[in-house]
Amino acid sequence: MNTGKSRLLLPTLLAVALTLLPDREGNSQGGAAWAGGAPEGHPALSPADPLHPEIQQLRQELEAILTSTGNRRGRWAVLAVSLDRRDTLLAMNPDQLMVPASNMKLLSTAAALYYLGPDFRYRTFLLADGPQGGGVLEGDLILYGTGDPTLSERFFPSETAAMDSLAAGVLDSGIREIRGDLVVDGSFFLGPDLHPEWDPDDLNDAFAAPVSALSLAENLVTVRVEAGSWVGAQPSIYTIPEASGIPVSNLARTVSAGTRPRVWLLRETPQDPIGIEGEIPLGGSDVWRRLPVPDPLHFTGLQLKRALEARGVRVTGTVVTIRDPDASSLSHDFAFSGVNGVAPPRILTFHESPPLLDLLWVINKESNNFLAETVAKTVGRTVLGEGSFSGGARAVEKFLIERVGVPPEELQVRDGSGLSEENRASAGVFVRTMEYMASSPYWEEFLGTLPEAGVRRELRRMYRSPAARNLRAKTGTMDGVSALSGLVRTRSGERILFSFLSNDVASEYRAKRAEDQLGIRLASLTRPFPD
Repeated sequence: MNTGKSRLLLPTLLAVALTLLPDREGNSQGGAAWAGGAPEGHPALSPADPLHPEIQQLRQELEAILTSTGNRRGRWAVLAVSLDRRDTLLAMNPDQLMVPASNMKLLSTAAALYYLGPDFRYRTFLLADGPQGGGVLEGDLILYGTGDPTLSERFFPSETAAMDSLAAGVLDSGIREIRGDLVVDGSFFLGPDLHPEWDPDDLNDAFAAPVSALSLAENLVTVRVEAGSWVGAQPSIYTIPEASGIPVSNLARTVSAGTRPRVWLLRETPQDPIGIEGEIPLGGSDVWRRLPVPDPLHFTGLQLKRALEARGVRVTGTVVTIRDPDASSLSHDFAFSGVNGVAPPRILTFHESPPLLDLLWVINKESNNFLAETVAKTVGRTVLGEGSFSGGARAVEKFLIERVGVPPEELQVRDGSGLSEENRASAGVFVRTMEYMASSPYWEEFLGTLPEAGVRRELRRMYRSPAARNLRAKTGTMDGVSALSGLVRTRSGERILFSFLSNDVASEYRAKRAEDQLGIRLASLTRPFPD
């Protein structure tokens, strides 16, 4: 965590925020250096030698492997290309549009590396909007976010560590009382926070958390249900973090010990109160569940208010949220010099995130949707000036079409994570993107974000096979959809880029088993390098 104090005026804040924050050395973090040196087009790929017996056998085995899934209605798109020989080993419907599921993250993280660079860091600011005297701020305290998704226990010592550090910065500035509101300004991103194409049945699940310019604990709250002290008592309900502001309707009851627990946490939409029903046995284990918060800005503001009050800083006003840039005092030109001689807000302190590469590791290795969508919105704000789902999708498409050389007809980007069932991409798109990244300065960093086969907590499949500790690939899974795209080395050391996409399959498990067979088969090739 890096928190500092500054007397910078608002123009500097906006310049920093809108250019998405220079690194500590003051260098640009975009893709400028890469833009000059990366290839504009996509090298033509020649067919592999049809007379080579290994390739002949490989192609014969492809159909048998896919047939073994037992699903006649399933559709497959397969492409495997040698990065060293520039020839095609396998090709089946390589240009066909397919639902890629979480393979979309491979595309959005490549675009993020190109536009932002691996050392890019987010900053979250606290500003004083009013004069200060005698330990009193006569005005509002403004929490201004630029999209940082790392304010959580995943990256810092606790879920509230970032808010605690910002509150300490306020105390260090000499403020003991705030005679105004705590304004949470999330106007750096445009709404909605939830993608309109996401399945409504998923919106109460942790993998579909809302995406906002200010987020805490990845916009999730953990609910813990603890049995009461006697039979018939209501169980106790706790949330992590505390003071979540989420209403709870507790209709559950404690029953005699030894009874099987039957507790349900019910909520129609993320905006509804959490209903808790059922029975929990006396002295039994607690029931836990993580749920998306209904209002990320208000949730974050409450935690900052709690952190301030815990340090003796009194806030007389309430938590006020701003989403519309037109309603934000930080989005208008008059704020540069103030109005009627009134000084603009001044920065009291700020919080800095880990570098972008740390986020990309989590996105691809753990398939984290929340981080993927936040990074995509950041790319949209950087490239097109629009930090939204639509802006992020269009910026990723711009990278793929204009830089990678992907044919527009082989691509339809709707979000950064792959949760939307309207995403479409061909196997060729993934192979082209990886080939482009291999020509970039960030190839090793990018490849390192992909899960490794045979490794616990990464891609555990293909254990004790030639692909283990060798093949690196991004997975993808939805109902009727499976995907695996990445790189594998053959026994002779040849680098093979591949993409296996399947749609309308009856069993994702069988589809993944076929992917594993193909990956192991490619890893087993012994075709020697040419002279």
